[in-house]
Amino acid sequence: MPVPSDARGVGAPLGSGTWRCQTPCAYPDSTLTERSIATRDRQGVAEEKRRLILDAAVRVFARRGFHASRVGDIAGEAGVAHGLLYHYFSSKDDVLQTVFRENWSELLARFEEVEASREPADEKLRGIVKILLRTWRNDPELVTVMVREVGRSAHLASQVEVIGQAFAVVERVIARGQAEGVFRPELDARLASWVVYGGLEEILTGWVMGRLPDGDEEVARAERTLVDVVLGGLGKTDVVT
Repeated sequence: MPVPSDARGVGAPLGSGTWRCQTPCAYPDSTLTERSIATRDRQGVAEEKRRLILDAAVRVFARRGFHASRVGDIAGEAGVAHGLLYHYFSSKDDVLQTVFRENWSELLARFEEVEASREPADEKLRGIVKILLRTWRNDPELVTVMVREVGRSAHLASQVEVIGQAFAVVERVIARGQAEGVFRPELDARLASWVVYGGLEEILTGWVMGRLPDGDEEVARAERTLVDVVLGGLGKTDVVT
């Protein structure tokens, strides 16, 4: 019986309605695999360059400040051509926005992971405090940029909704603690979440501005102090009004 053919070569029946090349196809599997590998490698190199630029931007912004920094400073720090930066980012502002968006998303994911755990609400709150304060010891340059260049500048206006997601996590944890009988039910969970986050931000700001000692022991002490103050205030029932 005649065997249908197409532009790739002569086919032979293989099961019901399925065809396989008998003669070498124009696009053999090996070529497709090589192309896939090449595409993947190019994507990997592009992402590596992009990450290199972002990491360099964090160092430059932390050292010089956003407004005093130039695109050329970032390119020089990254060791790439000036024009290459514009291949990945439209402007210096776009670089800062990307630094914030990607790192904040990662931080928020860690908060949500704590929230989804089976720990009681007070331990969840303790976990969130630890995550944020220990970020300073892990990457002080990034925290400097996040606090000084985003948290206390005009750039905050465009990020209010994203930042609010972190407040919402804290608020839900507090509300859950109230439902569990761990926290005082008469407190406003939303206001309490702002108190908690405000305390965290002010400690980070003190470290960024050099107003608070920030050695390992001091960071651990700040963590314990904030947790004790917050949990003590949320859990105490004999408050004098």
